[in-house]
Amino acid sequence: MLEDLKKDCAVRMGKCIVQFQADLKKMRTGRAHPSLIENLKVDFYGAESPLQQMANISVEDARTLVVSPWDKSTVQAIEKAIYKSELGLTPNTAGAVIRVPLPALTEERRRDITKVVRGDAESAKVAVRNVRRDVLQDVKEMLKEKLISQDDEKRVQDEVQKLTDRHVAEVDQTLAAKEKEIMQV
Repeated sequence: MLEDLKKDCAVRMGKCIVQFQADLKKMRTGRAHPSLIENLKVDFYGAESPLQQMANISVEDARTLVVSPWDKSTVQAIEKAIYKSELGLTPNTAGAVIRVPLPALTEERRRDITKVVRGDAESAKVAVRNVRRDVLQDVKEMLKEKLISQDDEKRVQDEVQKLTDRHVAEVDQTLAAKEKEIMQV
């Protein structure tokens, strides 16, 4: 019973880390990467669909993404979605192909992105701590119902705290690597 609880805790904390890393992939670092725009919502025929379901996204060079829609009638809707996104991108359309040049990041923009990344990291840490809180509440309930002893409760609390510390440290390491990547010219 306690082992299942600890495994569940580790899995849930791991999911928090994976989500944080996925969020970081969407952050612009000056290099073109398809994940930057693949989840943009495109409004087409009244339904919003992720861009990756409507087109092929590839990297032409270090600073240019190429979007090749599968249906030529979606070109304008895709172009509009990229333009309206808060990424500061201006798409160029040539027939059925949309090129998205990535402008060079200024020092000020790099600092702004770093602030956003730090906020995401803090949110990830809070999510990990929330998992810890939930698990410890479950353990206290088990103690109240006399399903476990006080020694078991203390041992589980220590192990969950170690898991929490390990996952928070992983968030910090990922954050440091991303900040270094962002600030690199």
